[in-house]
Amino acid sequence: MKPYLGFWEKLEKPFFVLAPMANVTDAVFRRVITKYGRPDVTWTEFVSADGLCHPKGREALLRDLSFTEGERPIVAQLFTAHPGVMFEAAKLVAELGFDGIDINMGCPDKNVMKQGAGATLMKDPKLAQEIILAACEGVESAVARFASRRIPISVKTRLGFNEDDLEAWLPKLLEVQPAVITIHARTKKEMSDVPARWERIKRAVEIAQGSASWRGTLIIGNGDVKDLEDARKKVSETGVDGVMLGRAIFGNPWLFDRDKKTVTVEEKLQVALEHTKLFEAVWKDMKNFELMKKHYQAYVNHFPQAKELRVRMMACHSVEEIEVVVNTFLAQEKKSV
Repeated sequence: MKPYLGFWEKLEKPFFVLAPMANVTDAVFRRVITKYGRPDVTWTEFVSADGLCHPKGREALLRDLSFTEGERPIVAQLFTAHPGVMFEAAKLVAELGFDGIDINMGCPDKNVMKQGAGATLMKDPKLAQEIILAACEGVESAVARFASRRIPISVKTRLGFNEDDLEAWLPKLLEVQPAVITIHARTKKEMSDVPARWERIKRAVEIAQGSASWRGTLIIGNGDVKDLEDARKKVSETGVDGVMLGRAIFGNPWLFDRDKKTVTVEEKLQVALEHTKLFEAVWKDMKNFELMKKHYQAYVNHFPQAKELRVRMMACHSVEEIEVVVNTFLAQEKKSV
């Protein structure tokens, strides 16, 4: 029996998708990205399935799962170590209208791993399988009870925990036939301290296509991808169905725009200002303005006077202050031309 692929089956290959990144790819930044360079698929930040199933945690986490129609197809990423919790959370996510659910089995965050979730699941393949199956059953329950759409289940993981365990780990995932498996080409132990090993992504494709369990699960490669040109090169070298880009999006919402060749300083700063205004309008007092600072570090780079401007922006604490700093800089730049 083939895995249910849902919208994945309709995508033209190779496809290029946006990685989920905590405190980065929130609802606001995704709106900016989809406006200026829409990826083939977007992901939410990872969300605790346990929190979603708790009355007190649900309200705040539902804000993290907010999305707009322009972001479709959009996948909600969840993490938990409990199949029963995943069942309930998958039901809720299906009811919310997402296009897919992704299960995080690679996050190295200590708080996540302490719960037995994220990368820790690579040490317990049986539990990992149970969680994937529970997500599938939760979606089926939502379809039956709430007339929700059936949506596909995917997994994001790594080569292994402390050691590269791809040869044993990947077949265990394939046995339960998720729609997609995204593989970050490093182990948990390696974090991002070594170059991503894309030759292992090639091996993952070979394992999948040679597995008795394989019935069409798609493989996405992830790690150190610079831009779309680099992504296409990696597709050619490995045979993956798609590539996930993450850190390359910092300061560059045009990353997925196939036609955009150059970006001016003014364009960067105007988008930084737009991003700030949207952040304040959407999150108000719900999220700390300081979260925007990592974006300023990325937007304001690689041009004359960037360091001085960045220092001024990092000292700001409101959209009004940012607007004054940016507009003053742009006005001075026009005078000097």
